Formats: sequence, structure tokens, C-alpha cells
Amino acid sequence: MALFDENTTIEPAPRPRMSRRTLAGVWALAVAMVVLLIITFLPTSYVIQRPGPVYNTLGSAENAEGEEVPLISVEGAQTYPTDGSLDLLTVQVQGNRERTPSWFELAMAWFDPSKAVLPVDAIFPEGQSTDDRNAESAQMMVNSQHEATAAALTELGYDVGAQLSVFSIIDGAAAEGVLQEGDLILEANGEPVADVAALREVINDGEGDPVALLIERDGEQQTVEVTPKESTAGDETTWIVGVNLITDYDFPIDVTIQLDNVGGPSAGMMFALGIIDTLTPEELNGGEQVAGTGTITADGEVGPIGGIRQKMWGAVDAGADWFLAPEANCDEVVGHIPGDLRVFSVEDLDDALTVLDAVRDGGDLDALPTCTAG
Repeated sequence: MALFDENTTIEPAPRPRMSRRTLAGVWALAVAMVVLLIITFLPTSYVIQRPGPVYNTLGSAENAEGEEVPLISVEGAQTYPTDGSLDLLTVQVQGNRERTPSWFELAMAWFDPSKAVLPVDAIFPEGQSTDDRNAESAQMMVNSQHEATAAALTELGYDVGAQLSVFSIIDGAAAEGVLQEGDLILEANGEPVADVAALREVINDGEGDPVALLIERDGEQQTVEVTPKESTAGDETTWIVGVNLITDYDFPIDVTIQLDNVGGPSAGMMFALGIIDTLTPEELNGGEQVAGTGTITADGEVGPIGGIRQKMWGAVDAGADWFLAPEANCDEVVGHIPGDLRVFSVEDLDDALTVLDAVRDGGDLDALPTCTAG
């Protein structure tokens, strides 16, 4: 008995036809995927902030030649061994005006708590190129190193010989043709001025009257007169001479900070702490790992910085247990502290040293200021 009939043709069953609704759905999905793919590569107007490298101010870093060198070195004074770390944190920016992140990259960043999506104007102001921003950031870093050195040495009892220096003059300003770049401003109306705040106070007290400035130019002192111009912002009126100033110091010892490819002023406080630790017999941190951030002035005032949430994540990733945060940044800290990181609020260098004393000596950390909801 035959199992198959060779004269019989077997045809496959016809495929069921898609309904119009199903076909429309398939086409809609395909179009959506194409549109999504196109949007992914369209330019955006945002950049991404993320945690950057962490540097131990008590350790070493690579110099421009790729050699490992001490991040902080001192000549002209006794130095002491250190232990543990006093970490400074950095933030990396993904994107710039020339090349912004894709929409896909932005979407991924929105769901990552260690990253922040910001308008490109917040990081790169209109009219400022990436090269301009890098140059400005590098100058801020240099200034912060000088201020940190002044703050640390002042804390240790050294006289740092602060002097105001003219960095640049604004076109059309009252000082144009009177002051020159590099002039040292010693007195204003007979009063010594060692910082910008002191000079500003003398100028504004005169309410537009000419100001007699004792300056030093090319090693010689002379008196010049500048008549300030009125400046109004909202309801506030001030008097300005139109110069950008920096503070020069005559440090009694040589402090060198070597940290390439990092800009901005936010490492100032940690530089100061690293210098103090290097110049004092006892370890400030008791050999523990402490991280922190904040600008600093020569008189030890700690100021706010950007990207503090990313910096806290950087501290956790680096293994830090304690974090020193500027009091002015506390509103950004509350509710965003990662892991078991303990964050302390500091307003000046003395506050930071108090926290380190407690960490080193096992003091009452719970009694120290922290960031709390306002």
C-alpha cells in the first residue's frame, strides 16, 4: 500500500492577510523608528556634567611631560610626612558649542543621578568660544592657587605681603590712560588697600569724587588721580574706575602646585588644606580619606562652586567617607547625598580645620554643621 500518491500536489496554506489596522500600525512604528533615529543625531542646546578625575592634594599628579610629581611641594620651610588623602574633585563637561551631545546621550544622562543636563549657555556663555572658556578657566585656577597659598600661610602665621595689581583696563573706563596693566595699587585717598573690597569701599565712600591712588609702576611710586564713573544696577548705584584687579603676594616661602589640565577656582579650599598639612607635624585628617570643594580667598572665606552633586558622586567613587561642602551650596546638597557619604557645611578655612580635627581625634562629628533643608 502506497503511503504517498505521486500524482497528488500539496499546496501550502495561504498566509493570512494583515488587516488594514495592523498594516497601519507597522508603518507607524517604522516611521517612528526612523524619526527617532534622525532626532538622535540632531544638534541640541544642552551639555552634560559628570564626575571628573579626583586628585589627592597630598599625593602626586602628572605634569605636562607625563611625569609624576608632587601635587604640592614646598621650599624654604620644614615639611612633614602626610597620610590618607585630602581629595579635590573635578567635573567634566560633555559637549560644547561646537559639538553638543545627542538626544540619546541626553536621555541617558537624565536617568543617571551622577550626571546633570544643563543649557549650553550655562557653561559656555553666548559669544564665548571653547578656547576662550578654557583660557578663562586656566586663569581662575592660577588665581585660586595664589589665594589658597595666601590663606594657608596666613593661617600658619606667615605675612604674605598682599598687594593689588592691575590685570586689565576696560575700554572707555575712568582708569583708561591713567592706570596701566601691572600697576600696584598701594593706597587710595591715603588709606592702605590690600584687597579689592578695601579699594571698592574707598571709591564708593567718595560718591564720585576723584580718588588719589598711590601706585608703584616699574619699581617707582607715584600718585595718580581717577574720577570714578557712576554705575546703576536696579536700585543700587556704585562708582567704578573700570579695572580688573588681581592680588599679588610676596610669599616668604615657595609653594608650588602642579596640576595640569584642570581649571576653575573650586579647588582652592583643598589646596589650602593640603599646604597646611604639608607644613604641620600632625596629620590633619588622621590618615583618613576626606574630600571637599570650594573656592577660597586669602582671608580664608570658602565660596560656592558649580557641579557639587557630581563632585559628591566623584568622592563616593573615589572611596571618601567625609565631604567638605561650601555652606553656600547647601541647597544643592540636601536630598542628593549619595551612599553613606557624610557631608559637612563649611563657611571658612577654620570650619574645615574643625571638621578635620574631629575626624582625626574621633570627636563629636554629629555636633558639626551639616547641610539641612531650609
